[in-house]
Amino acid sequence: MLKRKIDGFTLTELLIVLVIIGILVLLAMPRLMPLIAKAKSTEAQLQLGHAHALQKGYFYMYSRYSDDLEEIGFEQETLVTDDGTANYKIEIVESSATEFIIRATSVVDFDGDGQFNVWEIDQDKKLKEITRD
Repeated sequence: MLKRKIDGFTLTELLIVLVIIGILVLLAMPRLMPLIAKAKSTEAQLQLGHAHALQKGYFYMYSRYSDDLEEIGFEQETLVTDDGTANYKIEIVESSATEFIIRATSVVDFDGDGQFNVWEIDQDKKLKEITRD
């Protein structure tokens, strides 16, 4: 029988390629962190929009805004710090008969700079970023 040599990669060649890919990822990460933080802030915006809609519904029923998330029917998802999936803690920081402010505060420092992302929404659905991460 004829023996054929099968061409392939050696273990050394594969390890060199993996090291090069690792170095490239490390070089790209600082540039990608702002994009990751921006993508995660979408969660805060969506949650605040949902809480705003619930507050408006509560206002139409009771002619006042509530200061309790459970009272309006908002359920906070389990935070990543508690083995959940939510990156933002939602809370009502101000509430009166005619106005309210709901805040979403990040529980994770996305880019490692020591600042946590904070968003707020009011009764007029003005969504603003208070602290940028």
